[in-house]
Amino acid sequence: MPVLPTKLPHTGTTIFTVMSALAAEHGAVNLGQGFPDFGTDPALLQAVTDAMAAGYNQYPPMTGVPALRQAVAAKLNALYGSAYDADRDITITAGGTQGLITAIHACVGAGDEVIIIEPAYDSYDPAIRLAGAVPVGVPMTLDYRLDWDAVRAAVTPRTRALVLNTPHNPSGRIATADDQRELAQIAEQHDLFVVSDEVYEHMVFDGAAHESVARHPGLRERSFLVSSFGKTFHVTGWKVGFVAAPPALSAAFRRLHQYTVFTVHTPTQHAIAAYLADPAPWQGLSGFYQAKRDAFRAAIEGTPLKLLPCEGTYFQTVDYRAVSDKTELEFARWLTTEVGVAAIPLSVFYQQPQERGHVRFCFAKRDETLAKAAQCLQALAGRRA
Repeated sequence: MPVLPTKLPHTGTTIFTVMSALAAEHGAVNLGQGFPDFGTDPALLQAVTDAMAAGYNQYPPMTGVPALRQAVAAKLNALYGSAYDADRDITITAGGTQGLITAIHACVGAGDEVIIIEPAYDSYDPAIRLAGAVPVGVPMTLDYRLDWDAVRAAVTPRTRALVLNTPHNPSGRIATADDQRELAQIAEQHDLFVVSDEVYEHMVFDGAAHESVARHPGLRERSFLVSSFGKTFHVTGWKVGFVAAPPALSAAFRRLHQYTVFTVHTPTQHAIAAYLADPAPWQGLSGFYQAKRDAFRAAIEGTPLKLLPCEGTYFQTVDYRAVSDKTELEFARWLTTEVGVAAIPLSVFYQQPQERGHVRFCFAKRDETLAKAAQCLQALAGRRA
């Protein structure tokens, strides 16, 4: 047999798959992989059925169903004071991941460098490498803030783009208006593209605002804004998202999009377009998840786990060093097999793993799931791994 070549020789199975399998094997509460264990609004499910019954079962336009693109543009423009055009600037994608990889391929090529902020979601690095480019990891500060001095120091003549993620997975931090001004200055000075992963845009807590690149005219003109209906409407398995970008960037994006997925599931697009007519579901999302965050934090506050700030997303990071000296991966495995709760080690989100004694829990779960997990974690008192 011929040897199969690979463009990702050092990439294995994702940590999310590994930890979910371990949780299933040991009957642990899975707070590792970031998906809800509760259903979506029955009205949205009915809207998909209605769309299929209405005959929306053939190819839609390559860029997406017009009604959905119009709804997305209207929401972005109302929220962020932007000026996205539904026909030129909005493309419906097969989830956020496809939007990210296509945006990266649209703006970088062989030998280019792309800055990623670490800890970084695990799809960024391979997407950049598949484009023939070089990912350059820039660590956040010790309290998971964006380190703009370190970003500036990482820019070289080969730097072509920067990938931003806010609200940030895995840390749960959010970018501020000052952060966006810093990014705009750097991007304009060095003529960089920005790929902005904003899939948790409607999960920002304690009255804070989501600082989208769409808010800043200088950033908007050089950015691909990526988001996900799967995250917003609790339907991660549907894999439907969107990318918003100005005309020149959208044209480059669509040139690749048409030869990768071409388009996205037709009845689901029509259903989401109809569902977006009522803004209440996404407008209430921050409050919905803040209540889960607060309840989960309160339930484990008395354990030896130190709670770190959670300003957005549906992830809670904790410091476990009062419990164990194990590496983060070892501790996550021990927590799953011996305590009965699966978590994700933050060390895997770096090019060169950093051991800080931190793991991440997902609280996008039913109240009874979180209560069960908290009960298991409360048993950590007085234990050492």
